Amino acid sequence: MRRFIVVALVFAALIAPAVAETATTENPEKIEVLILPKFENGEMAGDFPGEAQYYYENYLAGGEEYDVKGGYPGHKLYVKDGVALYVTGMGKVNSSMSATAVLLDPRFDFSDAYIISTGCGGTATGYIVMGDVFVMSACIDYDLGHHADPREMTIASDTTWFHDASYDDASYKLLDQDLVSAVYDLVKDVDIETTEKTRNFMAAAFPGADWAVRDPEVLLGTTVSGDNYWKGAYDEANARLMAETYGAPDPYAMSEMEDVAIAAALDRLGMLDRYIVIRDSVNMDVFMNGANPEYLWAGIEDSLASADSVESADIFATAMENNYKVGSVVIDAILAGTL
Repeated sequence: MRRFIVVALVFAALIAPAVAETATTENPEKIEVLILPKFENGEMAGDFPGEAQYYYENYLAGGEEYDVKGGYPGHKLYVKDGVALYVTGMGKVNSSMSATAVLLDPRFDFSDAYIISTGCGGTATGYIVMGDVFVMSACIDYDLGHHADPREMTIASDTTWFHDASYDDASYKLLDQDLVSAVYDLVKDVDIETTEKTRNFMAAAFPGADWAVRDPEVLLGTTVSGDNYWKGAYDEANARLMAETYGAPDPYAMSEMEDVAIAAALDRLGMLDRYIVIRDSVNMDVFMNGANPEYLWAGIEDSLASADSVESADIFATAMENNYKVGSVVIDAILAGTL
């Protein structure tokens, strides 16, 4: 009899996952908010944070884990109490495919869910400091249009991008302005921090500039998504020109590699009106303090996600915490039904 009971228990344990998955497919689990960071450093909890860790630790730890067909290899969808999180992978292709795969998974009901793209990026000079957090009001594709090599330009120009209106439907995504305003009103006064090393780093890069040494803030902005990790004054000028050309409601603020692609996926799925983008600054989009392309990308091994980066000083972990402070206010409001 004892042997029969043991065998029965083992059999039940083996079939339980299949039964549970069938149940969730037939009765999809309602998701209220989907969080989409792009990468994590090391483990999901307990070590140097990436874009996902603070959200995972505070909302998803101890929840269910699922493989997603068509998702990023090896990544899990974490689900707990109406909150879901998926690390999409970096770049426009990875992020759009991951988001689409998750949102089309029949085990889950995203019909009323808010989708939050969260992460870090490089930011414009003149008014942004590393550590700032942005609520984005529009997303632009850096690569659509026409780009020239400056060595082949026949007239002197600070910009090398040419607008092509035939791409506009894909290259510029205006987010729901009522939602943007509601989110910003919730978080604009959230207290966020910097570090003394970062403040000194900015002061050295922009001597005498008051804006460069101010305390970090929560701001509105336009984000520009590229297929590569670009940097430099000429590409910054291109990004500024794009925001002006498309008539974005807020100035160019940040460069990253995913947000417009996720916006395009959501637009096709009829979910763009529930899209929220929260990004934090971990470096500037120009070369600073003697750095140059050859030095940064061919001469040394430097990681922004460290406490001693040539590009980001020691702001990375603090900026990730700033992002979470802002994002958690939004998530809590969604779960409470007040957004």
